[in-house]
Amino acid sequence: MSIFCVSTILVGTSCKKQIMDPIPGNPEVLRKIQFVLYSDKDFSNDNGNITFTLSIQKLTSQVLWDSVLPQMKIKDIPDVAHKLVIEKLVPNNDNSLLKAGFRYSIENVGSSWHWDSSDAGETFTIVDFNFQ
Repeated sequence: MSIFCVSTILVGTSCKKQIMDPIPGNPEVLRKIQFVLYSDKDFSNDNGNITFTLSIQKLTSQVLWDSVLPQMKIKDIPDVAHKLVIEKLVPNNDNSLLKAGFRYSIENVGSSWHWDSSDAGETFTIVDFNFQ
């Protein structure tokens, strides 16, 4: 009987899961960047192709994340009422000063960009791009 009690106690204590509570008053806050794309100009007659790339980079231009949107017609860039909104968590929750924005290329015309900064320690940044 005593062997049964001892083995039950050992099994009960050895199978207990360790749960670590977060440090009180210091929850981990995830850093997020919101990309907003639209135009308040009338491009309804512009059938040119445009490709947008969203990007988060360190100031040294080291790319932390980027994503290419499907090619679209310039006339199909959403208006103010139908903004394209994309949210992305900053990879590895990097807490340094970052630049985030859009690079775009217009077929047979050229390329350009729109960058914004996200200050060190800033947990939410909106990169608002009104394409002109």
